[in-house]
Parts: sequence; C-alpha cells; structure tokens
Amino acid sequence: MKFKNKVIKISCGFMAITGIAINSSCESFLDIDKYIYDQVTIDSVFISKDRLTQYINGSSSFLPDESMIWSTDAYSPSGLAADEAIVPWADGNHRGEYLLIDEVAPRDTKFNPWENYYKGIRKANILLKRINECKELTDYELRDYMGRAYFLRAYFYYQLMRLYGPVPIEPDEAYDSDTPANEASVERSSYDDCVNYVVGNFTKAAENLPFEREVSFQYLPTRGAALALKARVLLTWASPLFNGNTYYADWKRSDGTPFIAQQEDNTRWGRAAAVYKQIIDLNKYALNTVERTEGNSHTSGTLELPSTVSHSDFPNGAGNIDPYKSYKSLFDGTVQPEHNKELIYFYTRNNGNDDWIVYPNTLGGINGYSVTQDMINSYRMADGRQFSEATDEEKSWEAVGQGKSFSGEYILAPERAHCDDNREPRFYASIGFNYCVWPCSSYRGTENFKNFVCTYYKDGNAQPTGTVKVDYNRTGYTSRKWVNQEDIRSWQGDVKAKTYPIVRYAEVLLGYVEAMNELKSPYKDPDTGNTISRDVSQMVYYFNQVRYRAGLPGITDTQAADYETMKALLKQEYKVEFAFEDHRYYDLRRWKDAYTEYNKPVTGFDVSAKMAERRQFYTVKVWNTEKTMKRIFKNKMNFYPIDQGILERNKRLVQNPGWE
Repeated sequence: MKFKNKVIKISCGFMAITGIAINSSCESFLDIDKYIYDQVTIDSVFISKDRLTQYINGSSSFLPDESMIWSTDAYSPSGLAADEAIVPWADGNHRGEYLLIDEVAPRDTKFNPWENYYKGIRKANILLKRINECKELTDYELRDYMGRAYFLRAYFYYQLMRLYGPVPIEPDEAYDSDTPANEASVERSSYDDCVNYVVGNFTKAAENLPFEREVSFQYLPTRGAALALKARVLLTWASPLFNGNTYYADWKRSDGTPFIAQQEDNTRWGRAAAVYKQIIDLNKYALNTVERTEGNSHTSGTLELPSTVSHSDFPNGAGNIDPYKSYKSLFDGTVQPEHNKELIYFYTRNNGNDDWIVYPNTLGGINGYSVTQDMINSYRMADGRQFSEATDEEKSWEAVGQGKSFSGEYILAPERAHCDDNREPRFYASIGFNYCVWPCSSYRGTENFKNFVCTYYKDGNAQPTGTVKVDYNRTGYTSRKWVNQEDIRSWQGDVKAKTYPIVRYAEVLLGYVEAMNELKSPYKDPDTGNTISRDVSQMVYYFNQVRYRAGLPGITDTQAADYETMKALLKQEYKVEFAFEDHRYYDLRRWKDAYTEYNKPVTGFDVSAKMAERRQFYTVKVWNTEKTMKRIFKNKMNFYPIDQGILERNKRLVQNPGWE
C-alpha cells in the first residue's frame, strides 16, 4: 500500500487542478486504471520492463486519433469547422459542424477531451518520476522511454492549448494527500508560460529520443517529431493571435498577468525559424517525390510541364519528377511510410466511417463532403496563374470534348468542363468534381463501377440510392485526397491502407520561410550560435521546393523581397498544400484571419440542375438554404469553450472570452 498512497497524492492534487470529476474518493478514480490495478501494484510496474512498456502504452492511449477528422470519432471540431468544405449534417455523427452554426455552449460543448488529456499528463508525470527504478532497461531504452514520456507530456498540453488556449500547468511534484482542494486548485497559466513549459518538454524529448525507428516501431516519436512539434508551437506563439493581441487586453490572471501577451515580440519568429533550420540540417527528411515516367501503348506517362515551370531536376525544378504522383502518393497508401522521407510524425489512418463521407452513394459513400468554390479557386492553373487570371474559355462550363490520362492511373473524362481542366497537379490529387473518374480498380463485382464517371447533377449518378435523400453533394466538388485509385467502399472491393501525416517536411519548409518573412531584425540562436535573418535567397529556395514538387513555377527574388507579397503567397500555399489535413482551422485563427474568411458566403455550383441543364449546373451561386451553409464566426470561436462541469469542479478556472 506504500506507493498507492503516493499515487493518491498525485491524483488528488491532479484532479483539483484540472477539474476532473471525483466520484466518491480519489481511490475510486484510481480503481479504473488497469495499468496500476490489473492484478499488480504500481511498484511492480516500475520493476518490470514489460509492465513499464504496458504503462507507457497506456499513457499513449489517451492521445487522440487525429486521422479521424470528419466523423463521429473526430477528436476536435477542426476537421469540419474549417472553411474548406461543408457537410449538410450537424448531428452527433458530424459534431464539428456545430461550431460554425453557433450551436456550441459551455454546457453542451460537443467536444470535451479535457479530462483524457490530463489523465495522459498524470501518467507521463508518474513515468518521469519513477522510470529510473526499472533496472531491466538498458541505457538506450531508458533514454527512449524518458524521451517518450517528455514527448507525451508536451503533446497532451499542446493539444489542450490548440483547442482552449492557455491552460493550467500541473506541478511535476504532487500535493500531499491531505491538501484541501481549494489550495490544490490551480488557475490557468498565461499562454507564454504554457509555451515555455511545452517547448521545454519537447526539447528534453528531442534530447532523449532516437534519430530514427525500426519499421515495427515507426509510429513512435523520434527526435525529428519532437523538434517539428516544438517548432509548430513556437510558430503559433509568434503569430498574431498570441503575439501582442490587444483584443484580449482585459483577459487576465488573478495576479494581473494577461493570458495573451500584449506586447509584440518579433524574436519569437526567430526562435521558430531556428528550430525549423535544426530540422532541415538533420538531413533526414525530404519532400516525397516519384520519378517521371514516359507513356507507352499501355500506360500514360507524366504530364508535360508547362514552359513556365523549371525543367531542371528537383529540387531546382520539376523536370525529373511526376508532380501528381509525388503529391498523391503521400496520402493514398501507394508509398509505405518507411519509404517516405517526408513523414516526420504520423499515424495509421482509420479508413472507416471517416472516408465514406466523400464517396458517391453508388460507390458506398454518403457523398456529403462538399468543397467550397473559394477552396477550389485557390488551386492554380497548370502554368501557375491564379484561377482568377484564367481566360473566359478556361473558366467555362463547356465540355473539353477529349479525354486525357496521365501518371499511369489518372483519367480525365471528355465531358469534364474547361474550368476543371488544365489545373495544377494538386487539384487532381485532392479534388473530386463533376465528371471526375473514380477508377475503383479493386472492384470484383459485375456492375459497371470500374472507371466510374461521377456526376453531381440532381439526376446524376452520385445521388442517393436509398431512402436517405439528404446524402448528396452541395457544391459539385468533394475531396479525393485520401482515395486510392483501387478504392471502393464495397464488400466486392478494397480500401487501401493509408498513413495520416501529423507533421510532414513540407510544413517545416513553409514554416521556416514564414518565420523568416516575419523577422524584422537578425536573430541569434543561443543553442547553435547561428544567426537567422530575412534571407530572400533561402526563402526562395525552400519555398520553391514545395512549388516544384507540385509542378508549379517557382517564385522570384523580387516576389520574396516584398513582405506583403510573400505573406500572401505563403497563406495560399498553406491552404492548398495542406488542404483537408486539419491545418486550416488552426492557421486561420493564429493569423487572425478567421473572422474574414469564415464570414464569406458559401458558394458552389448549382447542384439543383439536371443533366439537361449543364450550363445552369456550372453557375456559381451562394448557398444559404440549409443550416450548415449559414456559417458564422464570432471572436469567441478563436478558443473553444471549457466544459461547464470542469469549471464547477475547479473554481479557479475561468472560461474563455465570449463563452461566459
């Protein structure tokens, strides 16, 4: 019973701090912890390597499945509460939609991961306090387990901060078991203090974690993963929402410290840039590329590059790569993660009910993920022009009249409209559109589902096939980013296993360029002694790697030299490069762009038109006939509300502004 009392001390203080519910006693809370009370005592956990491994895996079980971004099991509103798309359902199966129709409240938050994240933090704290007791670990294993514990502690706090902003930081040392709850309760730390604590833990994680993993352990964090998330936290901290944001001037801790810093600190960009440069200098990661192929009588080769794109070999051009396959294979399961140098931290993607939201009804989906016209127009023309700069013919509804195939797998039907033709490769890798071909090559049935030419007209073949008549696309566009050419949601076909990137190298490159662009004066990194400045040549080099991989023209020194031009280029590149990857929700907030972007009307094609009314179908209109189309953004939505039950159990917690 000796250590049981120690755990009670930890847990009682922990629950008072965080507001986790206490049923009848601290002990009753502990009784459900199978990693402590599964026929062994906590002491034996830290004697046995096997049990210690179980325990750290138990800690990891509180991490969210971030690949589930659209469905019932979504970990956050971010997958559906972004401006990339809408779905017609605001219900328990699609909770993310509730936020932007203003149906979230402190007593009905729809998402409440607070308790689970703090349970994970408690486990990480116990691990770090006692891990040295395990004598069965080699020195290498001890460092690895410590690194994982620091990583877990940082990651749980990072997830809390992403959703709620500043949160309470639990003391590493537990309170005595007889400490009154009101004394053990801790208020929220300032966002600055949260960042410094999390960054410190990611730093310790990076110092202990291995450089790389064996294939069987590739989903565990590495040094690069810890550094990449540290850089992401620092970049967010440097961004306008958290850096001198006077909108939150009156939001303060009890000691008068503002929760959000009121004075802009430009050196934060330098700190972020320095960590991104550390990752680049590891020389471990690179953008995923697939070699260019020439077509023959049996297969179609890589699309010819426009004259505006450099034909030099990558990374100085796109001459030797297939931009479509290079990008698409990141997401569709074509490349195994151990062979993909772009992946830094990643999960196995859950292909269950999350993906069926994009499939046409005929292919086993529910067809409701509807990408907005604003998102579609962000994809450039193949030669790098903005879609707004295309000619009237290039924007037209008329059929191209000639089919096309490329990269040995992708097919463009001749009936496609000019507006969906001659677009950048990421468009075809990510977007499903009217007359888009779904190859469904694994289908083993007798129906005509292979090379399915999908149509979104009112009487098109994507419409509901059963009694649920609301399951149709609202804009004429969907996402195919996670769909492999083999996939079909049918027992007579297969869905290929996928990998979901949490952090990939493209983010490192764009984050480094963004941080450099924002720097007003040189920053000397105290860790490496290197000085980072707004270096136009480096900005062009690293930004253009992302552009060339996408088969687009690079930017020039003149463009990069202008701060506002570069900022606009970066924001569009983030939007397209990371479309439907759970980035946009957070990027809009950190840039303070959410109010403007969300309050734009939802536009899309006129899907009420029938096939005989093709011209009408391709008319862009404002959609506001259904509840989920009537998006609204209020400043309170920068941070998610803390559940009222949590607040009532810790009286020192305060609610996020606007949700009181």
